[in-house]
Amino acid sequence: MAQEIKTSPAAGSAGAAKPRIIDFRVRPSTPEMVSVAQGHGPFRDMLSRKAKPYDQRVYPVEELVQEMDAAGIEVAVTQGRDLETTFNWKVTNDHVAEIAGKFPGRFVPFAGVDPNKGMDAVRELARAVRDLGMRGCSLDPYMHRAPADDRIYFPIYAKCVELDIPVILTAGPGAFVRQSVMADASPAAIDVVARHFPELTIIASHGCYPYVLEMISVALRHENVYFEFSGYELFPGAENYVKAANTVIPKKVLFGSAHPLTNFNDTIARHAGLDYTPEARENVYYNNGRRLLERHGFRFPA
Repeated sequence: MAQEIKTSPAAGSAGAAKPRIIDFRVRPSTPEMVSVAQGHGPFRDMLSRKAKPYDQRVYPVEELVQEMDAAGIEVAVTQGRDLETTFNWKVTNDHVAEIAGKFPGRFVPFAGVDPNKGMDAVRELARAVRDLGMRGCSLDPYMHRAPADDRIYFPIYAKCVELDIPVILTAGPGAFVRQSVMADASPAAIDVVARHFPELTIIASHGCYPYVLEMISVALRHENVYFEFSGYELFPGAENYVKAANTVIPKKVLFGSAHPLTNFNDTIARHAGLDYTPEARENVYYNNGRRLLERHGFRFPA
């Protein structure tokens, strides 16, 4: 069923200085989401080394929507995450769907499933899409402790194709989560998946950093592969993401903030300093994300 994405007046009004943005990585600051910073295994080490502390405030989603309006973020993709079998942590799909249901058109909910649960993961994905109205699938290869091309994922990928939903693969901060294997976040595994499932829309989060050139090459090689590089905008080598958006893959790079690991304004300020062409900036901030979502049944206002 198609869902209409509503443009917020504050973000899209004529003459507004702020850009129009579709953000592909947002966590509302609910207790369930913020619990990621409260001592859970895969994140403790990474967050302890952040130059700027993680914002652990819990505040109403209504306030988050106001922050989105002020920043020009019209639509935010938010995810359930199921890491129970490896790290005993989970954000339920029911919780994410409830948030999206309260703010129609502002959040695009993706269902988190744990491939280590076998067919139970496939059944949960089907339930989340058909019963909860979720619009995509969320997987964490380096936290599931299996690269994206491991056969345990294949039934889930096949179900995504059947349901006509994209999949987000969290594939980047493995460089900083020492309990995981960094290579499990490699774009080489995504290349294999894209070849086996050419009908599957794949979005790699965090740009598979530090595999920058490999990520660009996989997105260039496959029509169905996209990425955002949230959190790594100023890291060594990240300038190549921008060069690629300007040249060889103008339709494949998306915007992601990773809120609240970094807040909207900080991320937008970092992007504002990147050397995008004007056309590439509009594509990354908005146009590429809109095309992707529309292809999977979303309708935007005229």
